[in-house]
Amino acid sequence: MLEVLVGKVTHYFVRIGVVVVKLFAPLSQGHTVHFRGKSADFTQTLESMQIEHQPVREAKPGDEVAVKVSNRVCEGDEVYKVTP
Repeated sequence: MLEVLVGKVTHYFVRIGVVVVKLFAPLSQGHTVHFRGKSADFTQTLESMQIEHQPVREAKPGDEVAVKVSNRVCEGDEVYKVTP
C-alpha cells in the first residue's frame, strides 16, 4: 500500500475524541488514513469530516478539518492517505 502525507494534527480534543487536521493535499470522506506520531500509529476510514462545525464530503489543501478518531493522537502527528 502507498501512503501519501496529507496533513498534520493541530489540535486534539480528548473528551470528544476529535482531531483538527491542517491539510496539505485534498482529502475526502471514505478515504483511509494513517495517523502516525509520538504515540499514535493506527489506520481508520474517514466516516465524517467537518469544517467550522459544518459537515463536508471533501476538503482541499489549506483547510482545517475536524475528524472523529478511534485512538489517541498528539498535536504534530502526521496524517497519511492510504491507497491500495
